[in-house]
This record gives sequence, C-alpha cells and structure tokens, in this order.
Amino acid sequence: MTKTTQLDSFSADALATIKRGAHELLLEHELKQKLALGRPLRVKAGFDPTAPDLHLGHTVLLNKMRQLQDLGHHALFLIGDFTGMIGDPTGKNATRPPLSREQVLENAQSYREQVFKVLDPEKTEIVFNSTWMDKFSAVDLIRLAATHTVAQMLERDDFSKRYKGNQPIAIHEFVYPLVQGYDSVALKADIELGGTDQKFNLLMGRELQRHHGQPQQCVLTMPLLEGLDGVNKMSKSLGNYIGITDAPSDMFGKLMSISDTLMWRYLELLSFESLATIAKWREDIEGGRNPRDIKVLFAQEIVARFHSRKAAEDALAEFEARFQKGVLPDDMPEISVAAQDGRITVPHLLKQAGLVDSTSEAMRMIQQGAVKLDGDRVNDKAAIVESGRVVVAQVGKRKFARISVD
Repeated sequence: MTKTTQLDSFSADALATIKRGAHELLLEHELKQKLALGRPLRVKAGFDPTAPDLHLGHTVLLNKMRQLQDLGHHALFLIGDFTGMIGDPTGKNATRPPLSREQVLENAQSYREQVFKVLDPEKTEIVFNSTWMDKFSAVDLIRLAATHTVAQMLERDDFSKRYKGNQPIAIHEFVYPLVQGYDSVALKADIELGGTDQKFNLLMGRELQRHHGQPQQCVLTMPLLEGLDGVNKMSKSLGNYIGITDAPSDMFGKLMSISDTLMWRYLELLSFESLATIAKWREDIEGGRNPRDIKVLFAQEIVARFHSRKAAEDALAEFEARFQKGVLPDDMPEISVAAQDGRITVPHLLKQAGLVDSTSEAMRMIQQGAVKLDGDRVNDKAAIVESGRVVVAQVGKRKFARISVD
C-alpha cells in the first residue's frame, strides 16, 4: 500500500469520527485535504466565561474536541476573556450586559479547572483572546470593522429579527463576531467547532482568514443539547442543566429523570459508546427491554467520566435504594405542567399532573408522608419545584408520573 493510500484510508476513518453527531461540516472537501497533509490540525473552540460552571451541554463540543485530540490533533481551548466583556449577542433579543474584567477572570479560572475533565491536558493549549485583542489600537479595531458592512451583519438571524422588530442593537455587538473571527486569524486555526447558533460567527473566521491571506478554517457545527425539560437548550439560567461538577448522586439522578425519547439524543451527543452498540440498544428496547436499563448504563458512563467508576457504582446503589429497586412502573406516564413565575408548589404540581384530585388532597398526602419527588419524601406543603426540572413524583404506593415543569 502506498503512502498516499494510507493517508487517504486514515482520512476516511478520521472523517467518519469527526462527523459523528455533527450538524454540519463546511467544507468537507477542504477538511479531507487538511487531513491528507498528515500533520496535526489546529482545532479551535471558544468559550466566553459568562458563567463559572460547565454543564453537559458544553461537553458536546468538548467531546468532539477530545475525539480530534485522540486522532492526533492539537486543541486550542480559547477562553474569550476579551469577548466576554462585550457579551455574545447570539440568540439574544436584547443587548446582553457585559461582564467586568474581575468576573471574567474568576469564571475563566473555573473553566480552566473543569475543562480537563474532558480534554487531554498534554494535547491542549489554553489561550485567552485578550492576549492579542488588548494590543489592538483604535486604528486596528477600525480596520477590522471596515472588513464588513452593516448589511452583512444584518444577515445574521438574531440581528435581523431585532432590527425588524425595532429592538435596539448596540454598535459594540457588531464587534463581537468580528473579534471571534479574528481569533481564528491570530491562532491560524484549521478547524473551528461551535454550536449551530454560532454558524455566522464561525464563518466570519473563514472570511477574515481569507482577508489576511491565510488558508480558511473548516467549520464544524454541533447540535445544541436540550436540557432536562427536553425543550429548551441546556442552560444554568433555566435550571434545566447537569453540571459536570454536580455530585455523583445528583448527576446520576438527573440523568435517570430524562424521558425515554430524550435518552437517545443524550446518547448520540454525550456517550462514547459505539454507534453499533447504541443501535443494538434500540433493537433491544423495540424487543421489549426496559429503557431504564439503558439509562442506568448511560448514567454510570457519565458519572464515571466526571468522577470515578466507584462513584458511579455508589450512585447507582444509592439510586436503587432510594427508589426501592423495581418499584417504578415500566409504563410510568410522562406529563408536562405549567409553572407561573418560574416555579410551582408541589400541591399544584401533583394536581396538574393528575396524581391527586385537588391541592387540599395533595397537602393531606404530604402531611401523611405519602408524597415523594425523585425518591425523597416531601414534608413541606409549601415546597416548590422550579421550571426546567424533570421530577419523578410518587403519591402513595401506586401513583407515579415523570413530570416536566415548563
């Protein structure tokens, strides 16, 4: 076999790994050419430290970056300490308040401590875009702004919607995608990863690299992971998230609470199991296997990844003890209830879910110690559940429901 054939074969296998779970690859023929060079590619993913903790939604990108590391490529984990002070307008219907330098640096340190739960530290370079942006003069920034027109900026969906809706767009918000794009120039990125909502910004990197005479980066967009409610993007502000620093038992319990439908989405984007294994699990469930069995395997995988195998085993034992192994029915209904002002009291939750006929009955059952949420007895009649959560509710010995609070 010739050297060229070996490279082509490796590129084909690598390409299949890179594309797994991805939403879009731009442009595939360019990436094939880059892979055929036989050198480590510079893979960039940027994170604005707008919150101090990473959650499983963030790890969709990090997992892909780890796969690229395992293929021999060089990860550039970009902490946007400069862009974090601008505030990413992506997906926002209002100007996002910028963070202070102190807030950004505090959150950035937390990111640094957490990211190596996924990435290989030996193949990771952590970079801050303030390194080059703090050196920008007013003239440099004006020249960067001159590369694009207002009309081009308004092609971005969220800007366009705000403009048409007569909602204000601050001038500094136009700077954000330009700076993110320039980061690719500064880092000479070969590939940039981002969520589907970042496509405009990622393509900006290609354009600015072309403007500066560099080879253009390929763009790989990853799907946005739904949170525990199965509807909204996983977000700490919505309370529908699983943090990678959550306690093992909390992490395990949250993963076990996801719906049977959402389970497949999580497996596709978060599990390191082979596609063949996941396909076999689908066949097993179609043949009558309990989806709970698959959730247990998946929850153990995730807890072991971020904690340890022993922690995963202990979390399973605790979960089974709390739910008195085998007590949950296979045909447990899945129900959505509406919360007002982002929260709902347990009595109203149980009534809306149809587990009781009235809130007074719910309060009576709570007083009798007959109500449990996620296996824990509810003793407070004024207890609340926040929107974004999914809980397994039990009333008495025989009434169960998996409830999504919207």
